[in-house]
Amino acid sequence: MRGIKLVLSFVFVLVIAGCATQGSKESSGEKAAFEAYSRLGFEYLQAGDTGNAKHSFKRSLEINSGYAEAHNGLALTFQLEGDEKLAEDYFRKATRLAPQSAMIHNNFGAFLFAKQRYQEACKQLARATEDPFYNRRAQAFENLGRCYRYLNRDDAAMHAFQRALQVSSNRPVSLVEMSDLLLKKGSFIESEKYFDRFLVLVENRRVEHYAKSLWVGIRLARHNGNSVRSATYALILKNMYPDSEEYRKYEESAR
Repeated sequence: MRGIKLVLSFVFVLVIAGCATQGSKESSGEKAAFEAYSRLGFEYLQAGDTGNAKHSFKRSLEINSGYAEAHNGLALTFQLEGDEKLAEDYFRKATRLAPQSAMIHNNFGAFLFAKQRYQEACKQLARATEDPFYNRRAQAFENLGRCYRYLNRDDAAMHAFQRALQVSSNRPVSLVEMSDLLLKKGSFIESEKYFDRFLVLVENRRVEHYAKSLWVGIRLARHNGNSVRSATYALILKNMYPDSEEYRKYEESAR
């Protein structure tokens, strides 16, 4: 199930370049130095070496205290270590220094989402979608859609998922979420169209079913009177995700 887990997670985007340096007149040598220390920090962070990551980001900031990317790096490092207060402090510094950085807004939004601060998370994620050249814009729209769902803003969520699919047409989570939202509205034909696009990805082994996709499949199969498919999805849901909210909903619906 590794493929779908990667799709479902809010990914920390460890981008090395792109944040503007604020208000400094550093020499080319100094610029190369603080950027190199920041790059090294991300390499350590990706390897799970938070101690050396912090040291490298601190060295970067000693040369240029206004380098937003190093602040973002420290935020991610402290988040990984579970020091949420320091992580938030550094995220806020990073967003102040580079307010146009979609990558930093996406990372901060993911952090807030994980803390269930959905109102604040949606604001950060919405900022991340504003940059038309952001290379993870489809993911940012998808993250925003999931965030809106926790606020029960279904129309806003649907718009975000549609935008994600316009940017990248084969995002499994967006396809399943759109199918689920349309089911909720009673739009069964449209719901099935999105679910069928997801099934093509499953059949091509690009992704695997997960709890929500199985629950959506069960409901569509029931609507179509396909008891075999419904029973098959239910069995997979029971065996693979017995503790999921979706399996709880299935059990309640079967009583």
